[in-house]
Amino acid sequence: MSDASPTCLLAAADRLGLTGTVEAVCVVDQLVRDDAGKVGVTAIDKRPAEEPVMVRTFGLHGDVQADRQHHGGEEKAVYAYSDDDAAWWADQLGRDVPPGAFGENLRIAGLDVDGAYPGERWRIGERLVLEATRPRIPCATFGRWMDEPGWVKRFLQAGRPGTYFRVVTPGEVRAGDPVEVVSVAEAPEATIREIATAKGPAAARPGD
Repeated sequence: MSDASPTCLLAAADRLGLTGTVEAVCVVDQLVRDDAGKVGVTAIDKRPAEEPVMVRTFGLHGDVQADRQHHGGEEKAVYAYSDDDAAWWADQLGRDVPPGAFGENLRIAGLDVDGAYPGERWRIGERLVLEATRPRIPCATFGRWMDEPGWVKRFLQAGRPGTYFRVVTPGEVRAGDPVEVVSVAEAPEATIREIATAKGPAAARPGD
């Protein structure tokens, strides 16, 4: 039996059947020098792919993670970010935030990405199924990439972290694919947004 509160159970159940659209599918364009980081390069420079991309256990075909200690792996195979949140940041920063600008693999429109609960599953396109796992915790590499004062803490405090997913069923994904919440979390306790907010600025990884 679930220990989740009735409110959490109802909120999670309300997400079943929600839909959105893949605005863009992004993979690494090139490794960028990051002399201040532990690895010396970063794969944060993602750009939209024009063709369908296969997604398997460790992420998108053609994508890489330079720092595999903190990025990638089965539980962080795919990183999705909301188109609405990117637009909010564009307004805050006074500059465009195009797909891939935050190092995300999927830019999603029409669906509250960070309203997901860990364990919630999405079907994308004909076959791909992803399961939400955790929020993105920003690191110093992200801060250097954005070149905005206090960016790491600012990003975390905004409560718009983006969501990591593991791959349940491999499949292709392309821009324009429909997204649907097909299964809700069995024991929902907090949304991705709430988890990130609760962690607070101290959760940021200054050494990455």
